Amino acid sequence: MDDVFVHEQGICESDQIGSGTRIWAFAHVLPGARVGADCNICDGVFIEGGATVGDRVTIKSGVQLWEGVVLEDDVFVGPNATFTNDPFPRSRKWLDEYPKTVVGHGASIGANATILPGVEIGRGAMVGAGAVVTRPVPPNAIVSGNPARIHGYADASASSSKPTVAAPAPGREMLGVGDAHLERFAEFSDLRGRLTAGELPGEAAPFEPRRWFLVYDVPSREVRGEHAHRVCHQFLICVSGQVRVAVDDGENRGDVVLDAPTVGLYVPPRVWASQYRYDPSAVLLVLASHPYDPGDYIREYDSFLGEVAAGWEA
Repeated sequence: MDDVFVHEQGICESDQIGSGTRIWAFAHVLPGARVGADCNICDGVFIEGGATVGDRVTIKSGVQLWEGVVLEDDVFVGPNATFTNDPFPRSRKWLDEYPKTVVGHGASIGANATILPGVEIGRGAMVGAGAVVTRPVPPNAIVSGNPARIHGYADASASSSKPTVAAPAPGREMLGVGDAHLERFAEFSDLRGRLTAGELPGEAAPFEPRRWFLVYDVPSREVRGEHAHRVCHQFLICVSGQVRVAVDDGENRGDVVLDAPTVGLYVPPRVWASQYRYDPSAVLLVLASHPYDPGDYIREYDSFLGEVAAGWEA
């Protein structure tokens, strides 16, 4: 540990500290804690034995990491963020095993946020200052509030199905995420009502539907989707109300609002998609190119990134 810096008023009792890590004044690292390389442990941080910190992690002042807390590489933890590891604590009562709380690679935790025991925060996620995180946070999601809810996705280009002034002309808007795109359809209106239509297969989406399903009555806090397909194509139309959809090809992300039946979102295979912020009246129609096949789903984001990195050879 010759290349580890410990301030003269800091205490480091662990021998599992990576090279280049700096531990500043009044910080205390207990035996059994593991801290990776090139970390910055700021003044007044407490790291209990059994806590794990990856490489290049920044932990600002006033943070305590308890047994069972895992910070993966490149995580940022803001000042006075609070982690917990016992859902029903009592004085001088100890658990045989503490819930595992994981903050994924590259995620950020805002100042004064509170993270409940056993919660997993996905890679690249952003937890807002003062948020109370009671549920798992999807990868790249931006959450805030008490309880924390999704308000967007990090680094996602935004698009809306409705403009601020006039209805857009029918046509396509590429999202810069694989071949995913918004398709706008013509609307016909008279005294009898309104009509919009499209054909599949066609220019909007290059597949013939073999399955459909409707998603509705979704509590606003719930996230749907959160997966990619290896071969199945999908086309999404919000026939009533409003829902947001985030799409991700492993390198680029887009975030769209579906709030008109004249707009469809084409989600090709090998694109990760998540639906969130359903309003109470939202009804989402999904057309799919294949019958339901559990083996076609990729439900873990890290597995999805692995297949992207492998060039989808598998």
